[in-house]
Amino acid sequence: MSEPQVVLSAEQEGSLYTVGTISYILHAIVAAGAVVPGFEPGVLLLVVAVIIDMVKKDDARGSWQASHFNYRLRSVLYAGVAMLLTAPLFLLLYVPGKIAWFLIGLWLLYRIVKGWSALSARRAIEA
Repeated sequence: MSEPQVVLSAEQEGSLYTVGTISYILHAIVAAGAVVPGFEPGVLLLVVAVIIDMVKKDDARGSWQASHFNYRLRSVLYAGVAMLLTAPLFLLLYVPGKIAWFLIGLWLLYRIVKGWSALSARRAIEA
């Protein structure tokens, strides 16, 4: 059984939508940096995006937008764990590590695009 959806005011809805869009933009820049050679935006943007999501997550609790905050945080967590697990590949051989991190970045970029398009359509995202 699903939770009843909380209806937010138009102002709250717009504010959370803007926050979500900004967070998706920051996530997309970082994910693109993992895929595009020579483009290294830095982890600071990702840290800012995660902090924004963690701070604003409670404001969206019970609404359709809450799924987006959880989705972005889960995406970063899974990508971070995958990067930690594949980090030893860099010690063995550089190329396998680079390929693994490229694939993780590609996966993260896919998740961000998928989530951002759901947000743009104003619908919840499923994990």
